[in-house]
Amino acid sequence: MFSFFKRHKIISTLLAIVFVPIIGLLIFVAYRSIGPYRSYRVNLDLPAPGSAEPVGDLLVGVAERDITPDLSKYESWTDVDNNGRFHHEKDTWVDSNGNGKLDTVWMAGFNNNRPAQGVHDRLRTQAIAFRNNGVTLVMVTIDSIGIFHETFIDIRKRLNSDLGIDHVMFSSTHCHEVPDTMGIWSYSPFNPSFDYGYMENLKQQTVQAIEEAVGKLQPAEMTLASAPAGPEGYVDDSRLPIVYDHILCAAKFDVKGTTQTIATVIEWGNHPETLGGSNTEITADFVHYLRQGVEEGVPEPNGVEGLGGMCLYFQGQCGGLMTQLHTTVPHRNGQQEFREASFEKAEALGENLAIVAVNALNGDRAKESQTTNLAVSAQSIFVPIDGLFEIAGILGLVHPGWFWGKARTEVDAIRIGDLEILTVPGELYPEVGNGGVESPEAGDFYLPPLEVPPLRDQMKGELNMIIGLANDELGYFVPKSQWDVEPPFAYNREKAQYGEENSMGPDATPAVHSESMAIIERLHATLERL
Repeated sequence: MFSFFKRHKIISTLLAIVFVPIIGLLIFVAYRSIGPYRSYRVNLDLPAPGSAEPVGDLLVGVAERDITPDLSKYESWTDVDNNGRFHHEKDTWVDSNGNGKLDTVWMAGFNNNRPAQGVHDRLRTQAIAFRNNGVTLVMVTIDSIGIFHETFIDIRKRLNSDLGIDHVMFSSTHCHEVPDTMGIWSYSPFNPSFDYGYMENLKQQTVQAIEEAVGKLQPAEMTLASAPAGPEGYVDDSRLPIVYDHILCAAKFDVKGTTQTIATVIEWGNHPETLGGSNTEITADFVHYLRQGVEEGVPEPNGVEGLGGMCLYFQGQCGGLMTQLHTTVPHRNGQQEFREASFEKAEALGENLAIVAVNALNGDRAKESQTTNLAVSAQSIFVPIDGLFEIAGILGLVHPGWFWGKARTEVDAIRIGDLEILTVPGELYPEVGNGGVESPEAGDFYLPPLEVPPLRDQMKGELNMIIGLANDELGYFVPKSQWDVEPPFAYNREKAQYGEENSMGPDATPAVHSESMAIIERLHATLERL
């Protein structure tokens, strides 16, 4: 055989030209599809049987770090046509390194060519740590559009093992006016403009916040409350069927025996996208004003005194799609209202939410937690993916790591005293969490609802939170019986509703629902042992 190729050098050359690139491509695809930390798995039920320590005071600590990008370190540009999007042929920029492209902060959430031009308010990565009965848990919330599971694994592996941290749960606020942390909105489709330096800083700052929070643990008392926040004036459901999760859930932690607030945890479901797709100023959107209002207070008229401490916002069930883009938001003065995208609208929404939260925690229906025990169940799961997302996963472009048609992710169930928390790795439709899944005529799958019973009905806390975009971002979790991309379309619509194009596929939601049910049962079994 070798002598044949020696005699026919032209054939050998042609074969090399054809097969060497193919072999190289196969090696590249194999490398990308493996993904980082391929053997990583989580399988926790804490405290483990026989290892629980006596239940004592609940210890709580908080810390945060600033993750706002320094725009002075990036190239600036001029939006010639003032449309909030960069066009290489029309817009101008300062090419300081002479590489012929705009090196900037690419903003996530709407268009994939929206460079930042300023900073309106700072972005945070926040950590709240808990310790009791031999368990140490940290919950982290980050001002980001979403972060893939592998990044969170990396952060976990960087933590100081001497601190005795058993588990860290992460969540993204899902802000739509922040740097791209997923590689989807960077200017080039193959992401040479993705800002790995920003991601490295985000990871470092998050590690610091986690470790500082654990170092600040102190005895605390917890107050729980919930109250309606909308839907009118707060949030719209932009997809049929109309199902909201408009109840704001709040947990306040005070230094034991005092009224000094350590932290307030807020969970509520809505997309932080009030500024729309033309804004080029980095901002945490209404989340900024919510946190500021809870911490420092909202001025008169009709304001509230701040609670002090640190406010941490965790995204709730925002799929479906929960948005304020077309919501008319009233000002607290009762005279103004805002419908168009603006910072005034974001401020009004955030301050109104802060007022709801503070009044609920100070109201007669607020309850002090009667228990202080801590328990955690966490499980790595594998969610079916298909379509373009599977191809992107195989190539390592989106959610690196392909597990033979599935993506590795995680679900957690947590108990902190009388507060129970379920986490889901994406944007859950409220009908899956709260009930109301339908099986409309003309849907793509003629079957009864699969995502039943509602997840919140299985939870047993005095207050139950469902936190989305937790430990991952797998997009929208569309109930399979409501999946609808082929005509004729459900609900007598002329075109498909928005959602499926940003979902991992029709089988993702049943899988996440089933795994969520299982992790809740495991948590309750652990609690029965305490």
